[in-house]
Amino acid sequence: MMRTRPLKVALLGCGVVGSEVARIMTTHADDLAARIGAPVELAGVAVRRPDKVREGIDPALVTTDATALVKRGDLDIVVEVIGGIEPARALITTAFEHGASVVSANKALLAQDGAALHAAAEEHGRDLYYEAAVAGAIPLIRPLRESLAGDKVNRVLGIVNGTTNFILDKMDTTGAGYQEALDEATALGYAEADPTADVEGFDAAAKAAILAGIAFHTRVRLDDVHREGMTEVTAADFASAKEMGCTIKLLAICERAGDGASVTARVHPAMIPLSHPLASVRGAYNAVFVESDAAGQLMFYGPGAGGAPTASAVLGDLVAVGRNRISGATGPGESAYAALPVSPMGDVVTRYHISLDVADKPGVLAQVATVFAEHGVSIDTVRQQGKDGEASLVVVTHRASDAALGGTVETLRKLDTVRGVASIMRVEGE
Repeated sequence: MMRTRPLKVALLGCGVVGSEVARIMTTHADDLAARIGAPVELAGVAVRRPDKVREGIDPALVTTDATALVKRGDLDIVVEVIGGIEPARALITTAFEHGASVVSANKALLAQDGAALHAAAEEHGRDLYYEAAVAGAIPLIRPLRESLAGDKVNRVLGIVNGTTNFILDKMDTTGAGYQEALDEATALGYAEADPTADVEGFDAAAKAAILAGIAFHTRVRLDDVHREGMTEVTAADFASAKEMGCTIKLLAICERAGDGASVTARVHPAMIPLSHPLASVRGAYNAVFVESDAAGQLMFYGPGAGGAPTASAVLGDLVAVGRNRISGATGPGESAYAALPVSPMGDVVTRYHISLDVADKPGVLAQVATVFAEHGVSIDTVRQQGKDGEASLVVVTHRASDAALGGTVETLRKLDTVRGVASIMRVEGE
């Protein structure tokens, strides 16, 4: 039987995502009510520019005083889609204090202060849901937090930023340079005017922190995630990748150590074999590959950003939280019981592709091979090309630690026969 008293929802932010949330709440009102078990009422919308025309939203609901809105005391759910750290953090905690549960899409805040927000939600007996914070419309948080709760997740490997995937895909398929591909992404609206958060890996790193925390039942903060951007990836790197039967993606990688005693989280460009499912993810799409003991290998794929896709995830959380409100229950909170240490990047073991500019003369290959051996890094393959006294040497290693590889490269740079290190890239997805 449906409850007649509506669930009151406040919306913090009414930009691309917020306006879509409001639109779907209106156009799908009957369906949402049937799924939740009560009508849903948009009780207020906090914005920075109140004079802007917002189609489908009663101007009487619009306010610039977000704090007063979340302090009303009669709200059931607050939807936060303003982003950033403050005032979002203060508004969310205030919402909990005044009796509302929260649905958020704020990856930066959750990656930095997720533990404190979960603690505040638990203290006040309220829900904190955030499916939309990672990979847009792709159901990922809930499968990790609920569907795989009885399994042991060992690895999460994914493309979690559509802008960078679009750029790298263009470089791969058309031979375009980085700047040319970025310009096209900007023109099409995939890249912001300032693309730093995307191309330098900050956005992906925040998502990696959230995923690692849920997957491994361990608190992982943004500062724990090793981050490298993709601005130095070149057409020559793609040519080398193709010779290996690979392509290049900016990956978020969260792993449990082989002995299960620690975890790592990192974001960086990497070569992956064309046979791997992630290699075929094109354009601005996202995909996440999950490996667990019992379920085996799972892949989640779809649009990772945009107003409607992200709003879809927000509304899914709203339905779940609404059902909990009616039943007087709360959903799963933070699970950090494992409390595993986060290992530094130096401990990470993977394969490497190293391109060296060297003198084209006898004995160079032997010198280089000796350096690798001295640092305990085993070589898988070597390819050498030379002309007019200069040569390029491409070395692909077996699995080695990042620290060992770093020491190897440092020693190589000191050799008179090595003119420079053209590129270093990890090889993943074996």
